[in-house]
Amino acid sequence: MGIDYYNILKVSRNASEEDLKRSYKRLAMKWHPDKNNQNKKEAEAKFKQISEAYDVLSDVQKRQIYDLYGEDALKSGQFASPTSTGSGSGNGRGFRFDTRDAEDIFAEFFGGSDGYSSSSGVGIDKKAAPVENKLPCSLEELYKGSKRKMKISRILLDDSGKPTTVEEVLAIHIKPGWKKGTKITFPEKGNYEHGAAPGDLVFVIEEKPHAVFKRDGNDLVINQKISLLDALTGKTIGLTTLDERKLTIPITEVVKPGQELIIPNEGMPISKERGNKGNLKIKFDIRFPSRLSADQKSDLRRVLCRSID
Repeated sequence: MGIDYYNILKVSRNASEEDLKRSYKRLAMKWHPDKNNQNKKEAEAKFKQISEAYDVLSDVQKRQIYDLYGEDALKSGQFASPTSTGSGSGNGRGFRFDTRDAEDIFAEFFGGSDGYSSSSGVGIDKKAAPVENKLPCSLEELYKGSKRKMKISRILLDDSGKPTTVEEVLAIHIKPGWKKGTKITFPEKGNYEHGAAPGDLVFVIEEKPHAVFKRDGNDLVINQKISLLDALTGKTIGLTTLDERKLTIPITEVVKPGQELIIPNEGMPISKERGNKGNLKIKFDIRFPSRLSADQKSDLRRVLCRSID
C-alpha cells in the first residue's frame, strides 16, 4: 500500500472528519518547521507527510481510491473512485491526483504561518505558562562551574491526543561566576495546556550559605579574627580558596579596627569577562583582651606613648 496515511495522522481507518481535523491540528502545531529550528529538516519532512495525509483522507474521492487501491494507485491516476463517473478500470480516464501545498492547508486552520493565529483562537504561537524550579548551588559550584543531571516529569499529549506524564533527564551546565537569580531555560520542556504549545521549564539559581566566604557581587568577603598583638606586630594568614588552592597572606602593617585588606583577582569569576575575577576582601575583627594588669598597662604606655598621635 505504500505510505500509511492513517498511521501518519494517528487515526483509525474509520476516523471521522472531526477526528482528522483534531489530529491534524495537533500534529501540525508540533511539527511546523518554524517551531523546530534545531531539527528543521526532519520537521519539514514530517510536516509535509502530515499535510499530505490530511489532504488525502479529508477528500472523499482521494480517500476512497486510497482505501481501495493504495497510495501508488492513487498517485498514478489510473483509478477513479467508485462514486465518480467512468469505469475506473485503468483506461486512462481515472482520477488525477494533485497534492495541495502544506502551508495552504496549514493556513486554513491557523490563518497562515505569520503569527499562527486564527479566528477560532487556536494558535501555535500561544505557549503554556513557564514552570520555574529553584536550583540551590554551593559557592564552590558557582566558582568552578559544574554539570548536573535533573530528572523531570511533565504533562504532554500522547499519539492519541490524551494527556500523559512523561519523564526525562536534562543536563544542566552551571557556568563559573553565575549569580543568584540566574535563569536556565529549557524551551518547551514544561507542561502541555489545551490549545497551546508546551511551556518553558526554568531553573533559577539559588546560592547556598558558605561556612567561610560570603559573596558580594563579584567579590568574596571573609571575616578574619586577629588578636591585638598580631594586629600590632604582624601575622601570616593562611586561606584555602574555593578551588582548593592555598593562599599565604603576610600582614606586615599595623591593622586598625574596621580595616579591610583587598587581594586582587581572588574573588568570583566574572561570567561575562573570561579570565577575570573580582577581589577577595579580608575584613579584620580585632580581639581585644578583656582586662590588663597594672604592670601590663604601664608597659603598653611606655612602648606606645611615642607612636600614638
